Amino acid sequence: MPIHLLPQPSPSVPEQRSQSGAEARGASAYGHDADEEPATMRFAGLRLVHAALRRDLARLPNALRLLQPGEDDQGEALLRHWNFMTAMLTCHHEQQDTRIWPIVRRFAPELRLLLNWLEDDHHALDHSFTRVTTLVRIATRDTGSAWPVAYAMEDLAARLETHLRIEERQLLPRMELVFTEGSRLGGLGELLDLLCSADGPGTPDALAWLLDGVDQEQIERLLAECDDDVARNWPHWQATYQRCTARLWGSPGDLVPGDLVPGDLAPGVPARASDDLPAAGLRSIGFPFGELSSGNPGHGTD
Repeated sequence: MPIHLLPQPSPSVPEQRSQSGAEARGASAYGHDADEEPATMRFAGLRLVHAALRRDLARLPNALRLLQPGEDDQGEALLRHWNFMTAMLTCHHEQQDTRIWPIVRRFAPELRLLLNWLEDDHHALDHSFTRVTTLVRIATRDTGSAWPVAYAMEDLAARLETHLRIEERQLLPRMELVFTEGSRLGGLGELLDLLCSADGPGTPDALAWLLDGVDQEQIERLLAECDDDVARNWPHWQATYQRCTARLWGSPGDLVPGDLVPGDLAPGVPARASDDLPAAGLRSIGFPFGELSSGNPGHGTD
């Protein structure tokens, strides 16, 4: 069954097209003509996942620390969010290992050792997240263990940060030479397609999670990679997500370490996280699952 954070409608799946107009125009990752705005961002799907992982791993530990005895609904909500994040990480690793790395290996054989290390590290990270998931499940039911598990989350975040920086600094610039500017590989559209085909998190959930904290102008560019139905429903998905998470993270206007700010996804600038962890967090509440969902969520990308 798909993992959902956000109540979602189930519109009909629109007809797929081979490539969107935005992708066909192909924006450069490291620069563009002075009089021409980039149509889309290179490898935006990869960068968005990185930024979202950093963002949540910076604030989930404090949400766990603030969990009080008897707050069962809050604990369940926190566990659901953790499970959703790990499901997104799994799909992200699958996208890289099965779709992107094989092409890079073929056309950039000098990167094979690096890719082999990254793939092995994916498996190690998956095992680490599985172990911490067991601890989170315990801590959300027994708040006496919340603080040690929160520290385990932070240790895992530091471990993941090393991996993400290697990808962003050593691999993404080289991938720019492998993939053409109009390629969908590594983009937001390809990621949403993968989530749909793998029966992973639905489009409303994934998109609201990925774009949480992204500048509105950048959101509009990213939505150009998606079909009209996604763009039309986005304002509702965003508003619902913000309402559901307001007490979990704070109001939508509150910037926390890991949130994207204007320029974080600009061409050539990888998404980043603050060096500091938040000093405090807000207690979580349960997401109102089922308000809009019925059946599989509609989804489609150009």
